[in-house]
Amino acid sequence: MLSPLLSSSIKYYLCFMQTVIIGSGNVAYHLAKAFVLNRIPLAQIFGRNENELSKISGELNIPYSTETLQKADLYIICVSDHSVEDVSGTITTKDCLVAHTSGSLPKEILKGDYRKASFYPLQTFSKSKALDYSKIPFFIEAENEEDRKILFEIASKISDNVMESTHEKRKYIHLTAVFACNFVNHLFARAKEISDLQVIPFDYFLPLIDETVQKIHEIDPKSAQTGPAVRNDTRVLQLHEQLLQGESLEIYKTMNLSIKKMYQLP
Repeated sequence: MLSPLLSSSIKYYLCFMQTVIIGSGNVAYHLAKAFVLNRIPLAQIFGRNENELSKISGELNIPYSTETLQKADLYIICVSDHSVEDVSGTITTKDCLVAHTSGSLPKEILKGDYRKASFYPLQTFSKSKALDYSKIPFFIEAENEEDRKILFEIASKISDNVMESTHEKRKYIHLTAVFACNFVNHLFARAKEISDLQVIPFDYFLPLIDETVQKIHEIDPKSAQTGPAVRNDTRVLQLHEQLLQGESLEIYKTMNLSIKKMYQLP
């Protein structure tokens, strides 16, 4: 259970807590910006890419370093999944809290003599695209109740949507995100290839894309499905296949087959 002392003074404690973000990519930038905008103190942003760190530091007025990792109470690791373990091993501060931002890794991947946690924001991040941080779901996991409370309080300053999640559940959250975001975006990129080849402005399709995304706020995706595959319109499907080749043709066939199977069509 959370101690009465920490429970009554958690907000006061956070005002003086030293926090360091490790990383210089999209997640590190947006998390640092979210901290600054919500007046959560940041002691340092640390990483290897001095050019990117310098840009973040200049925009957000946060000290940065590529050489000396400042001693802190909380380290948030925002690096690629394959680098999390190695980076976590460079933290030598005792009795600190270290959290990674990966959707797929367990907190136990962190290697060091400190308390371990995960601090996962469910969103796609690009430095050039502004975000409403208050709408981003955050999923928190920690080894003890006090650390969970600390991370929950920090995330709640940023977002209106903060939840606890075990690693087992978080793995499936991340997997779902890959289908709902990464795969869909790849299809947008393939669609633009087709329109570019035919000198058709991709802007024509933006209202369609916007309506497709908006529709699933109100209708279950399975019920919202339209198109030749769900209509089992063989003539149109064959015509489209004649217009495609290579990977785009294989994607088209695979997607239509999946749609037919979902709706139990011949």
